Amino acid sequence: MTDVIAQLGNEADYLLGHTCSGIQRELLQVPGPDYVDRVLSIKDRPPAVLRNMQLLFNTGRLAGTGYLSILPVDQGVEHSAGASFAPNPIFFDPDNIPRLAIEGGCNAVASTLGVLGSVARRYAHKIPFLVKINHNEMLTYPTMHDQTLFASVQQAFELGAVAVGATIYFGAPESRRQVMEISEAFALAHELGMVTVLWAYLRNSAFKVGDTDYHESADLTGQGNHLAVTINADIVKQKQATNNGGYNALKFGKTHPRVYDTLTSDHPIDLVRYQVANCYMGRVGMINSGGPSGKDDLHQAIRTAVINKRAGGMGLISGRKAFQKPIKEGVALLNAIQDVYLAKEIDIA
Repeated sequence: MTDVIAQLGNEADYLLGHTCSGIQRELLQVPGPDYVDRVLSIKDRPPAVLRNMQLLFNTGRLAGTGYLSILPVDQGVEHSAGASFAPNPIFFDPDNIPRLAIEGGCNAVASTLGVLGSVARRYAHKIPFLVKINHNEMLTYPTMHDQTLFASVQQAFELGAVAVGATIYFGAPESRRQVMEISEAFALAHELGMVTVLWAYLRNSAFKVGDTDYHESADLTGQGNHLAVTINADIVKQKQATNNGGYNALKFGKTHPRVYDTLTSDHPIDLVRYQVANCYMGRVGMINSGGPSGKDDLHQAIRTAVINKRAGGMGLISGRKAFQKPIKEGVALLNAIQDVYLAKEIDIA
């Protein structure tokens, strides 16, 4: 706890002492050891989905807490292999990806069909696999942004995955096709007993106005979450909200004044609480992304984890901050994130 306070610096009291008053904790289904029994078991999911979700919760340093720490390494496609792995070239070899997840105490490792398939017989029984089935490839010129299916649910099932993941770019012209594709894929995944995870990202150049980027606006990302849970995502991955008022600034869609003057505030925990509320008040777990690697990765990772946990989120999915460093440093960063969720002193606001 002392290390967390030190990393938060002058924001420690601001983040650790805050209480959400707009959407109160009592309205949420909060993460916990009984999440599968209390929340997931009353849904329409087949028993095998309950088993595999429990397997995720029972793996790694966070086992038994109801929180998730996932290592995602799909950036070789999403951001190009050179840009992603040049800082630490050992990750051109897929063997090092599940190895880092295991040594880092993660609940699961998320990557492409090719990465996980290439080492499936070595690791599928040692750490849960989450296969990302669609990607935005980076070799089309001019650059385009579209999530395209690279793999099938059946392929993920056959290599031993317990979960599948996909991205939808809500707000993009291609989003409706992506919604139909991934809704069908998630239905099949549930039939086969796999957990479904949606990267519910926003993508539209019009969502940036001047110097303000509303791709991380609480109201817009909140609606992205609501669309994600509508197609039966079991877990939603979302970028942590950093601002609000996207609907009003862009002058489109529909919203309500209470979203801004009652349900949220400018406090980062209130902004993320609104994201959680749009995941059926926590009946679907929301994990935040760790973001790119930079100069103050440890501080940013711990700050993101504290905000997510106190808002009612289910954990963190952090990739580049971990794998673009030497293995020892990557493990230490993952462990620091997990320590936030293990700290009983850090409670839900």
